[in-house]
Amino acid sequence: MPTINTLRGPVDTADLGRTLMHEHVAIRTPGIGENWPERWDEDSCTTTAHQKFTALEARGIGTITDLTTADMGRDIHYLQRVAEGTGLNIVLASGIYWVVPMYWRGRDADDLASAFVTDITEGIQGTEIKAGIIKLASDQGAGSVDEINEKCLRAGSRAHRQTGVPIATHNNPPELGREQQRVFKEEGVDLSRVVIGHVGDTTDTGYLKELMDNGSYIGMDRFGLDMILSFADRVATVATLCADGYSGQIVLSHDASCCLDWIPDPRAWEKDLPNWHFNHISDDVTPALLEQGVTQAQIDQMLIDNPRTLFEKQGAY
Repeated sequence: MPTINTLRGPVDTADLGRTLMHEHVAIRTPGIGENWPERWDEDSCTTTAHQKFTALEARGIGTITDLTTADMGRDIHYLQRVAEGTGLNIVLASGIYWVVPMYWRGRDADDLASAFVTDITEGIQGTEIKAGIIKLASDQGAGSVDEINEKCLRAGSRAHRQTGVPIATHNNPPELGREQQRVFKEEGVDLSRVVIGHVGDTTDTGYLKELMDNGSYIGMDRFGLDMILSFADRVATVATLCADGYSGQIVLSHDASCCLDWIPDPRAWEKDLPNWHFNHISDDVTPALLEQGVTQAQIDQMLIDNPRTLFEKQGAY
């Protein structure tokens, strides 16, 4: 069987198990903890990660895809500490977020692509730990898919074609997925090797089917973010798509994090969003989908078969 690179080295794709395709171990603001160490409690965050991942393993989750890029604070040395305390497979990402650092704004797409390729083929931060997916992002905060954002999409497309690892995206609003697919197609990307992410934020099943009919997987990957779209609407949308025969192109996740320094008071956030945690799909979403007529086989397809199939589409082209 093919293998996929993870935090603890290559893993047979047959051993990935139930996979959450869009999560984060820790999201940090680069430069803050390095300059004000008291603002980054690595020991506490490591303990939190171990606790959360132990709970995931107890629920039968085998793998998470950590879509935290370097500009979102990805730190391989911290991640190595996390790996020591969990049996969970963690697939790491290269790529870039939509808030593009000044360093990359004046450099061209091929230069950016070369950095992604280094993460994937040589290793992250001088280690032998390699990225297994490319994360790309579009957001209305950048004025939709502007010139800089499009450059990043093209860079990721070129790195994907050089390495064969899949692409997973962030987009907000969900409709930006159309623009992402446009750029990917112009770059010759096989859309069946792409997850258009965060489209679980809409109930527009016609749009979601359009993305899948174009070949991509879709990420119904913000379960728990009920302030954007309610739990009931998210579940109903997935159930409708499954009833219409699209379960073979859907992946599930939460977009949750063990530690997120963007939020001044995490306890208040947890109170406002009580469902936004790694166990929500196992504990709440899956039973709700079954109640709405989704079969166990379809749930297994979304959590096991589709991620495995995506990672098995390998090789440069």
